[in-house]
Amino acid sequence: MSQTLVVKIGTSSLKRASNGQLALPTIASLVETLTDLHREGDRIVLVSSGAVGVGCARLDLKERPRSMALKQAIAAVGQGRLIRIYDDFFSSLAQPIAQVLLTRRDLIERSSYVNAYNTFQALLELGVIPIVNENDTVAVDELKFGDNDTLAARVASMLEADWLFLLTDVDRLYSADPRVVPDAKPIERVNDRELDRLEIATGSSTTQWGTGGMMTKLNAARIATSAGVRTVITGGQKPANIQKILQGQAIGTQFEPRSTKIDTARKRWIVHGLEPMGKLYLDEGAKVAICQGGKSLLAAGIVGIEGKFNASDAISLCDRKTVEIARGIANYNSSEIEKIKGMRSEKISSLLGYAGAETVVHRDNLVLVRPDRGIELT
Repeated sequence: MSQTLVVKIGTSSLKRASNGQLALPTIASLVETLTDLHREGDRIVLVSSGAVGVGCARLDLKERPRSMALKQAIAAVGQGRLIRIYDDFFSSLAQPIAQVLLTRRDLIERSSYVNAYNTFQALLELGVIPIVNENDTVAVDELKFGDNDTLAARVASMLEADWLFLLTDVDRLYSADPRVVPDAKPIERVNDRELDRLEIATGSSTTQWGTGGMMTKLNAARIATSAGVRTVITGGQKPANIQKILQGQAIGTQFEPRSTKIDTARKRWIVHGLEPMGKLYLDEGAKVAICQGGKSLLAAGIVGIEGKFNASDAISLCDRKTVEIARGIANYNSSEIEKIKGMRSEKISSLLGYAGAETVVHRDNLVLVRPDRGIELT
């Protein structure tokens, strides 16, 4: 049966640690593996880091740039060379590819999100393997994914992928960093109850050329598994292990998808495309109505507000103890909600001077959150 696979490979796997040059044997193995899977009927999306690292090598720079302008300029040099290398390898196997560069704006704006989804679907239907990277050349800090693990997880969520493979410089997740703690224990499988505890126990690390670390991969696993995507962390030096994992071999660390997942594209966009711009604090009655009754949020149930935001921005809905219980899109801006909080819906028009929506957040634009186990629709 055909499956959709999103495979992310990091800079640390693409480059030789000794001299910073591209590890061409690894790229060749990755290309051969993905092409074989595609020929078997699977739909493949590759998320590849490496543009800045390749640009540094092309310009003979000895370390990763620090300033945004220089980093973006080097990414522009490296991205073209990186996609050319991929195209040469894939073309030798008669496999067409496409370059897709994204920023967070492409997922924040609903029309762009839908357009990106449709473009991916069209490419996959044409038998093309999309190669995705963040558009480092134009992205600004507030619109960056920050790391390609997060980008890969959001793409996997958008496409409702079956698998997300995070290829990295370690063969699996360990109880501690095996490079520092020799007796660290390997972890083969993680369920949704264990994921947050692992995040607390595991620190982040980066290589000279990369921007990720184990923490970003755990965060990516949380995003992907909440969308029903089985996620694997495994070594990037052996891409052929992807096929072995799909055949059932216990390689790497697998994160089991949540039993209940976000079930509509719009709600996945709310959770994984949008960043909450503020918070609303709710009384117990509103909390019960939303979490157990499947209701919209009314102004009467709001006891507090935090942050400045506009109508149509994403916001977090929290209980009196500041625990997030839901996320949604506001029908009013923060100043308007300040005026109507605690009031019955029939008073909104007189308080604001115009007839607005009866709800502050409509149920169709609201996703429940279980804070102890990540984001999950119930």
